[in-house]
Amino acid sequence: MNAVITVTGRDCMGIVAKVSGKCYEYGANIVDVSQSVMREYFAMMMLVELGSLTVEFGEFVDILKKLGDENGLTIHTMHEDIFNSMHRI
Repeated sequence: MNAVITVTGRDCMGIVAKVSGKCYEYGANIVDVSQSVMREYFAMMMLVELGSLTVEFGEFVDILKKLGDENGLTIHTMHEDIFNSMHRI
């Protein structure tokens, strides 16, 4: 099972480290990542494998949301199948 994680907010040092650190801490393997900074705005999209996740998926979603809230970021974590369904024409 894979998930798509999106992170947006004002740019600051350590965003990639914080999010990837939580992925590592809970067993989510980062498969692909794309990030960009436009002036003071940060945007990142990650594809992660969840086969070795050490918590329930819903709890992982909540952990990342809390991380975002604590750092002034918006972090959405969505199952890859739902993400793909939402973006089909």
